[in-house]
Amino acid sequence: MSAVRITTADGQAVTVTSIGDTIPAWAARYLGSWWTALPVTDIAGPVVSGDVDEAELRALTAVVESSSFERIEYADAEMLCVRDDTMVTAIQPAESLAYRWDKDWRLLRIVGTDETQVATAAARLAREIVRAQLLADGWAILHASAVTDQDGATILTLGDKGAGKTTTAFALSRSGWAMLANDRVFARVEPDGTVRVLPWPSAAAIGLGLLHALDLLDTVRERLASGEQMHPTQHPAVTDALLASRTEPLWKANGKELKPQFFPDQLTTWLSISLATQGRATGILFPQITPGATPRLIDTTRGVHDSDFFDETTEDRYPDAFNLLPAPGTHTALRQALAALPNQGLAMGHDLTANAATLKEAATRLSP
Repeated sequence: MSAVRITTADGQAVTVTSIGDTIPAWAARYLGSWWTALPVTDIAGPVVSGDVDEAELRALTAVVESSSFERIEYADAEMLCVRDDTMVTAIQPAESLAYRWDKDWRLLRIVGTDETQVATAAARLAREIVRAQLLADGWAILHASAVTDQDGATILTLGDKGAGKTTTAFALSRSGWAMLANDRVFARVEPDGTVRVLPWPSAAAIGLGLLHALDLLDTVRERLASGEQMHPTQHPAVTDALLASRTEPLWKANGKELKPQFFPDQLTTWLSISLATQGRATGILFPQITPGATPRLIDTTRGVHDSDFFDETTEDRYPDAFNLLPAPGTHTALRQALAALPNQGLAMGHDLTANAATLKEAATRLSP
């Protein structure tokens, strides 16, 4: 058996195991750039166990299909769940995956027919188990990007969809900051009043236009042309566009943009972006991206909104399918601490070169 333990900078941990090496190695790659991933021989604490096992898949599928199940959407695919006080059994038929979570043993078993599918699910659910531990310890999840300097001073970027959170994070990361997150972060107020920030490991979604604006499209195309692979959740149409150096946005039928999907380690190896494992918030940026806008600092009254927090009502991809998460908190202290941080609004266009000076000025204002 092979095993790797995933541990956050705050000490929460989960162990991923498998008969072979591939699935633990995948979890280490997926989560280890922002959290710590180390091989272990002792199996302690909560465990995610994943294997290719068609017989067990059939058995768990029979359990679900013979029961009164609930239908939910999990990670963009239908999931059928059967729950009781101590056990959750679930299947995702389109992915040929089955799951069983034993609360008493703190063991999540994942089986399927395709090793990559099982590995992807195991890494995702390992993160969910750590997420539950962090939330139980008083952390909250913010819909924010974040960059960190070498001393740990962290600038959060908040805003509604399309405001420029990802653009701001990648632009600052290309100018010397380390990226802590491009979409969501864990945050908690410490006893001294500091807002501590931890990363949410995930594949990084970067639009084709932003890749082009960052002058990274040729780099990605060359890597793909040489035979290297991107994250398996990337749509084939995106891969084709990258290989053809096309920059026009691609869209799903539901109106969501199809974007290139990078493994976390590819942010460093492909895009030369440094990653941070933790930080302390020193300020908040509120960007507004408008085509043709003249980059400038602006006054803002946006503040922190309820929609900036991920909870049962705003979580759009990873609902609590396995009853892992604690009851949601109000996070009053965190809201107050965020409201007290220095903040800066800025207007930007789509020309990152033109935005650069304004971004640098805004970041400097919020740095200690």
